[in-house]
Amino acid sequence: MNTNLTSSAAVDDIRDIKPPIEISGGLMWLWCGLIVLAVLLAAWLLWRWRQNRKLNIKLPPPLPPHVRAKKRLQQALELITQPKPFVIEVSDAARSYLEQRFDFHAPERTTEEFLRELAGSKLLLPDQKESLGNFLASCDLVKFAKYEPGEKELRELHGSAVRLVEETEPQPVAGAGTPAAPPAEVKS
Repeated sequence: MNTNLTSSAAVDDIRDIKPPIEISGGLMWLWCGLIVLAVLLAAWLLWRWRQNRKLNIKLPPPLPPHVRAKKRLQQALELITQPKPFVIEVSDAARSYLEQRFDFHAPERTTEEFLRELAGSKLLLPDQKESLGNFLASCDLVKFAKYEPGEKELRELHGSAVRLVEETEPQPVAGAGTPAAPPAEVKS
C-alpha cells in the first residue's frame, strides 16, 4: 500500500506546462515615465503661475502715520466718558505717531526719557516740544496719579494731540501731483 500512495501523490504533483508569459517591451515603461514627467511638469508650472500671480497683486499703500493717528484720535472720542482709558488711547496714539513719523522710540520709554531724547532733536519746534511735554505730563497724571479730569479737560487733551499731529504732518510738495499755491498778487 505504501507504493500505491506514493505513486498517486506523484501523479497529482505533476502538472501540465504553462504557456509562456508575455513581457512587455521597454516602450511601455518609457510611455509611463513620460506621462508621470508631464504630470509633474504641469503641477510645477501651475504652482509657479500661482506664485507669480500672488506677487503681482497690488496692495494698497499703507496709510501715512498722520492719517492713522487722526483715525485713532477720532476713535478715542468714544471713550471720553471713561477718563483713564480715553487718556491711555490718546497718549498711545500721539506716541505711536511720533515714533512712526520721526523714528522716536516713544512707546517704550517713560515720559522723562522720551522728553530727554526729544530735547536733543531738531525735528520739532521749541513750542511744539513744550506743548508735547505738557500734554504727556497731563496724561501721566490721569494714568498714574488717579486724577480724573472733567470732559472739558479731556477734550483739551484730545485737541492738543490733534494739533500736534496737524502741525507735524508732512506738507504736500508742489509739483508732486498737487497744485502749488497761487502766487501772491503784487500791487503797484
